[in-house]
Amino acid sequence: MDSDIQDDVVLLGIVTLLSALQNVLFAYKVEIESKMMTAKSSQRSGFDRVSIANHNCIEVYPTFIVLLWSAGVFCTQAPAAFAGLLYLVVRHKYFIGYLGESNQSLPGFIFGKRLMAFLFIMASAGLINYVLNYFCGVDFLYYIQTASKASAALLLIP
Repeated sequence: MDSDIQDDVVLLGIVTLLSALQNVLFAYKVEIESKMMTAKSSQRSGFDRVSIANHNCIEVYPTFIVLLWSAGVFCTQAPAAFAGLLYLVVRHKYFIGYLGESNQSLPGFIFGKRLMAFLFIMASAGLINYVLNYFCGVDFLYYIQTASKASAALLLIP
């Protein structure tokens, strides 16, 4: 693979590997809870919570990966990777919050939706720019990248 291409996707690859590691850790937590459940059948609600939290995270995972890579490849890598890292932190917060009271997972869920919306906007803008550049010869990528880099810092505002 060409070194320039690797430089363009290295951050996305790191975030993807970290997200896969997080999925493994969540699955390991489910396995631990299932072993505890067989030892004590009264722990059923703990297992249910961990299992449901893991399932909810896995349901959204393909969408996250598609948006992460689309935003990183078609728009700009650094803000997409930054949003991806924030999403992993928020997903962990959601998972841990789901194990406690049901309202503790809500902030992680809402913030995760905001990060996914940011990635969706980045990916859409990058793809629209690619189509406009291909068919009309108009290129707004510099402006899109500047706007996404500037707005990535706004993601830290709760």
